[in-house]
Amino acid sequence: MSDNNIKCANKNSQDCVKNVMRYLDEVTYNRVITGQHTQTMAMEELHLIKQKTGKEPALLGFELLSYSPNINYSDTDEECMTEVEQNYGTLKRAWEWAEKKGLITFTWHWFSPLGGRSKSFFTCNTDFDAEKAGTSGTAENTAFLSDLDTMAGILRPFCDKHIPILWRPFHESEGTWFWWSAKGGEAVIRLWKIMFERFTEVHHLDNLIWVWNGTKKECYPGDEYVDVISRDMYPEKHDHSSRAEEYEGMLHIADEKKPVIIGEIGTLPDVDAAVDEHIGWASFMTWSKVFCLTEEFTTFDHLKRLYNSPRAVTKDDLPELY
Repeated sequence: MSDNNIKCANKNSQDCVKNVMRYLDEVTYNRVITGQHTQTMAMEELHLIKQKTGKEPALLGFELLSYSPNINYSDTDEECMTEVEQNYGTLKRAWEWAEKKGLITFTWHWFSPLGGRSKSFFTCNTDFDAEKAGTSGTAENTAFLSDLDTMAGILRPFCDKHIPILWRPFHESEGTWFWWSAKGGEAVIRLWKIMFERFTEVHHLDNLIWVWNGTKKECYPGDEYVDVISRDMYPEKHDHSSRAEEYEGMLHIADEKKPVIIGEIGTLPDVDAAVDEHIGWASFMTWSKVFCLTEEFTTFDHLKRLYNSPRAVTKDDLPELY
C-alpha cells in the first residue's frame, strides 16, 4: 500500500503511524500478529511465552491503571491496591520494548476522574457521570479534562521519540460495567471525540494509532476519528478457532475499510484457521495472568504450535516500523 492510500484519523500522523497502518493492511488475510498483555514489572507472561515457544510476541500490551490521577487510596481494598502496586513503573518496560522495536499497545483502566472507591473504573464503584463529563462547565468535565492532560504528558515522550502506540481508550464501549460507557453510546462517543481533539489538536500526540474497541455501531464515533476497530472476547476454555462469527460481526461497524484486531482474548485463537478461512484479524492480544500463565484456557502445546506457525507474526518477524 502506498502512502497515498494510507488514511489516518489524525491528519498529522507521524510516519511511524503510517508504517504500522501499512503493515496491518499487508498482514490481513495472510498472517496474524501475535500479542500479549502484561500489567506488572515482572512481565511473567512475556518470559513464559519465550520459555515455552522460543519466540516473543510481536505486540506487547501495557496497562496504565496505576497512572490514573485520581486513585482513592483512602477508600480501597487489598485486591485493588495489589493491582495498582504491581502496575507501578510499568512504562519502563514499555520503553525497553520500544528499544527492541516491538509493537506497543496501551490499555487504560481509568480510575474515575472524580469520586469513587476501590477499582473506580468499574461503574459499581463510582457515581461519576459520563454524560456530565462530556458537558462543558461541569465539575465532571473539568476533572475529565484534567486527567486527559495528565495522560497526555505521560504519552508525550513516546511521541517525541516517534514510537507508535496502538491507543485503545474507552475499551469495551458496548458494556455498562465501566463508567465511560455506563450512559450509552452517545455519551461514550462524546468522550472519545473530546479526547481525540484534545490529544491531536492541543497536545499534538501524532504517534497514536486510534483503536476503537466495542461491538455496537451505536458506540462508534465515526471513521474520521478511528484508525483500527477491535473487540474483546473470552471464548470457552480450549475453544480454539478462527473466531469467524465474531469477525463477521465487526464488519458492519465502520463505513470505510479499517484493520480489524482482537483487542483482548482469553483462549488463544487458531491463526492457521483464520488464514485458511480468510478471516481478517490483523492481530490478537491474549490477556494476562491466568489466561497466559496457566493451561486453564490454552495448553502450552497449543501456545507453542501457534507461535511457531508460519501464519503467526512474532517479534523476530517484524520489519522495522519505527
